[in-house]
Amino acid sequence: MDNYGIKGKFGFGCMRLPRKGKTVLNDLFIKMTDTFIENGFNYFDTAHGYMNEKSEIAVRECLTSRYPRDSYMLTDKLSENYFEKQEDIRPLFFSQLEACGVSWFDFYLMHAQDRNNYPKYQRTHAYEEALKLKEEGYIKHLGLSFHDSADVLEKILKDHSEIEVVQIQLNYFDWDSVSVESKKVYEVCEKYGKAVFIMEPLKGGSLVKLPEEGNALLDKLREETGESYSNAGYGLRFAADNKNVIAVLSGMGNMEMMEDNLKTMKNLKPLTEKERKVLFEVAKTLRGKDMIACTSCHYCTSGCPKSIPIPDIFSCRNNNTLFNDWNSVSYYQLIKKEGRGADSCIKCGKCESVCPQHLEIRELLKECDLKLKSNY
Repeated sequence: MDNYGIKGKFGFGCMRLPRKGKTVLNDLFIKMTDTFIENGFNYFDTAHGYMNEKSEIAVRECLTSRYPRDSYMLTDKLSENYFEKQEDIRPLFFSQLEACGVSWFDFYLMHAQDRNNYPKYQRTHAYEEALKLKEEGYIKHLGLSFHDSADVLEKILKDHSEIEVVQIQLNYFDWDSVSVESKKVYEVCEKYGKAVFIMEPLKGGSLVKLPEEGNALLDKLREETGESYSNAGYGLRFAADNKNVIAVLSGMGNMEMMEDNLKTMKNLKPLTEKERKVLFEVAKTLRGKDMIACTSCHYCTSGCPKSIPIPDIFSCRNNNTLFNDWNSVSYYQLIKKEGRGADSCIKCGKCESVCPQHLEIRELLKECDLKLKSNY
């Protein structure tokens, strides 16, 4: 499988950059960028809406203005909420180039494709417009990111043979999931010979902060094998251990995450059958805990008319369920005092229309409010 010039299998995802409030901490992002590149990696991924539309600018200020263009590879995306017709696409694209401070993108992806938004990309000839930009030299490789079932991906790839790479959600929790279908979606990519980028290899951190039973299984595995991989390390290795995968993205918010991930990805080793079996056992324990499968992508919050911090509320509920974490209850009380609690939801449904995990957010918010209030 062609790696398209990507060094190693490790990508810096710029959706969860270090920040204070809504401000990206550029000094820390610069330090992390330098560490990433010094350790031999070169692939960065952003999108126009990431970090409240500040990710592209941070990429320019911390990466592209400081390094030669041939020393890194950069992906950006065409997101559905920033265009309505074909004529909108080209101006948006060039504004993205300007925001990132580059004259071309190594990869440009049709963003978060699913059965609901794909007709819009077809109707507006988005794929065709991107292909023109590629022919003009502004895009090196064309791809898509994907959040739906395997049959939908197969239809898109049949329609658009020009697609070279597919970005999919893949982790050991979602491998056999009936909603995410990581395994089946990956197999479609293999069938059509597409290179694969992996997003959410740690499911938004859920596979790092495990409940007691999950930690016990991995501690036993470390003891038996003599290996010292962190919880994150096992998750990254699972994602990378597929032949068509050319980059595993990690959204790193601090140097500790960076250094931990580098330990795994600099000396990447295939999973053993024993390790794979244990990871599936860990996934089984998580499913038994009835977690909300939110990955904290924050797509849902940008259009919320009540500014409800939906991923934060889901995190409070999950932490309280998994760990009996009373801090999460206290944090939810603060959210409610600000008038942004789950009970503020007006049930407009905007959040559900953009959720990559296809969560029934309105009902889940109602359930979260009841559960967290009962623990006051």
